[in-house]
Amino acid sequence: MNVPIEYYLILSAFMFTVGVVGVVIRRNAIVVFMSIELMLNSANLTLVTFSSFMGNPIGQIFVFFVMTVAAAEAAVGLAIIIAIFRNKKTVNIDEINIFKW
Repeated sequence: MNVPIEYYLILSAFMFTVGVVGVVIRRNAIVVFMSIELMLNSANLTLVTFSSFMGNPIGQIFVFFVMTVAAAEAAVGLAIIIAIFRNKKTVNIDEINIFKW
């Protein structure tokens, strides 16, 4: 039994929507960062879905490189969040102003 392509695309759209809502509504830098990662994984799911549906592995190879860049981005992003927390003692986006001394 094969799963229809629509199920994957609906799941991907739901994941992307949850990510967008998380970025727009939440004020915690870590939650916003996780929401951005969720949107990136949603795009990866869509790429893998269409790659599998078309029978072309190029999309899956592209996802591999996107995940590699996302891992590096996660490491750098978390390091920046930790550095800001050490200086400002908060991860609330509304309270962080790095341009003000």
